[in-house]
Amino acid sequence: PGPSLNGVTTTASTTPRSGYRPTTVEPGGIEAIPPERRHGSPWQLLSTWSAPNFEFATVFVGMIAVAYFGLDFPQAIAAIVLGTLLGGITQGVLSTWGPREGLAQLVLGRTAFGLRGNAVPAALQTVMAGLGWCATNSVSGTLALNALTGMPPVIALLIIVVIEVAVAFVGHDLVQVFERYASIVLGVIFLIATISVLVKANLSAPVDSKVPLFAGFTLTVSAAFGYAAGWNPYAADYTRYLPKATSRMKIALAAGLGNFVSCAVLMAGGAAAALITFGSNPTASYVHGMPPIVRDLSLVAIAVGAVAANALNIYSGSMAFLAAGVKIPFALRRALIALGFGVIGFFIALAAVLNGGFAALYEDFLLIIAYWIAPWLGVVFADRWLRRGTSISAFIPASARYRNPAGLISFLIAMVVSIWLFSNQTLLLGIIPAAAPAIGDLTPEIGFLLAAVLYFVCFTVFKPEVGGPLSAEPDVVVGVDAGDAQQ
Repeated sequence: PGPSLNGVTTTASTTPRSGYRPTTVEPGGIEAIPPERRHGSPWQLLSTWSAPNFEFATVFVGMIAVAYFGLDFPQAIAAIVLGTLLGGITQGVLSTWGPREGLAQLVLGRTAFGLRGNAVPAALQTVMAGLGWCATNSVSGTLALNALTGMPPVIALLIIVVIEVAVAFVGHDLVQVFERYASIVLGVIFLIATISVLVKANLSAPVDSKVPLFAGFTLTVSAAFGYAAGWNPYAADYTRYLPKATSRMKIALAAGLGNFVSCAVLMAGGAAAALITFGSNPTASYVHGMPPIVRDLSLVAIAVGAVAANALNIYSGSMAFLAAGVKIPFALRRALIALGFGVIGFFIALAAVLNGGFAALYEDFLLIIAYWIAPWLGVVFADRWLRRGTSISAFIPASARYRNPAGLISFLIAMVVSIWLFSNQTLLLGIIPAAAPAIGDLTPEIGFLLAAVLYFVCFTVFKPEVGGPLSAEPDVVVGVDAGDAQQ
């Protein structure tokens, strides 16, 4: 038994109380998880946030640090560690927010944006996670299967997508079980692969680069942060089932370390691999020169890692879609949305495979993610601080008339200004990098700080409602999912 909470004794059980087995399709959508369905251990988050990073997309961030941004190995490691550390810290903090109300991450954002305003970040997350990341990781898994077996890319892609959609369709408990076992297998394989690459590479080799050092460093930090922080809008989705009394420190450590360590290690392997060779097929370049058994195991791990990552992307993408306030009356609405995202993601990934320009597209995609997530983080962190010690239950239901223009105004201004001034990528070059290329890319840093400052100011101006004392908050927030009223 755990500590008493509002007179109720809680139990941090690792056995589901919901009556559902991991293979039973999770019902409903984004409704709050009641106390009787809470289960799990905070340490499961080590696996939850390690397994999805054990994939080639993570490795590729390290590769572009050397091949595109012109850093040598020590410089690349410094930038990678800084970027992933920042993303790991924010992941840990956000993960602690889930157990209190049992709500998903984008649902919690309703306090900062209001119900209607929250539709904007929810829509962005839907596109980025349910479609963008789904397609990106499916491509890397497809290239791995193709390199390993020689099967046609379309068949390889179909295999990857069917498995990842099946896991996400079933829901939370199966996702957690899959990540737990995948983290062990993938962790061992990628550790062996990373050691193999580090031993073969000349880590002190100079890099012939036309990119100024500071520019390459900031571009790498932004890319590494964009990847690690790409999981931030998912964080509470995988802690909302934990008992309310679960240690916040354990949650933060497990989620933050799982994200940081897995990202940093695989990106380091990618940076070393780029010193050996870097060709038109990044996956083949990564395994080039590995002993045959390590090479084949690495290709298998890349394919499985794509499934581990996309199980979360599709699951949380469906949650973000519902968090926008969309009314879907079906009892299995989340599962059906996940299925739809899988189908759409398949065709997007197929177009990318047939196009062949995956490397350049992926670089831009990483930076775009950081461009919107950083201002979103600035807003939600500022809002959480201003509401510390107060209840949010009155502002979360789909029927609530709560409005908070401060969030959307701060978010949009910070995102537009930071991109306009500082963005540095193929599709969009900001004013400052165009005039001073040596500055690289400071868009995420500026976006975060500007959004936080603007929100503090706008909060004072608009004076949105603040709830009563946290001690008076109900055990379950009702009416969160817009589809609940139609069941």
